[in-house]
Amino acid sequence: MHGDWISHGKVRARETEGVVEVVVDGLTTQTKYYKPLVYEFFRKAWRGSRPSWGEFGVDIVMEYVGDPPWIDLDNLAKAILDAIKGYTFHDDAQVARLLVERRAGEREQITVTVRKLSDVNLLGAAYQR
Repeated sequence: MHGDWISHGKVRARETEGVVEVVVDGLTTQTKYYKPLVYEFFRKAWRGSRPSWGEFGVDIVMEYVGDPPWIDLDNLAKAILDAIKGYTFHDDAQVARLLVERRAGEREQITVTVRKLSDVNLLGAAYQR
């Protein structure tokens, strides 16, 4: 794939140079809403690369407008990881680095970035601590 967005409902995704970006438009305080929404996108619309083995880094950024929504970020991360496993990686145990962030933005959305980590990147990250 060459960075073209694939859309289905409120979810769109693209893959560029081995990095998968997923954007979910809108927010709800019910984190259980995201797992079937994202899963159905991957099941019905995704035609990108197949899952692979190895270690992955996942960034999940929830952007909101106005007051921050009352969402447990750990529950949001679990719902997203459960939805994308089997499409970006085989099992969420392959996630070696996870960043989940809530911040003010221009529109309400969740952005997920998945990239495969090399052994060199992991070693370098360990020494930077």
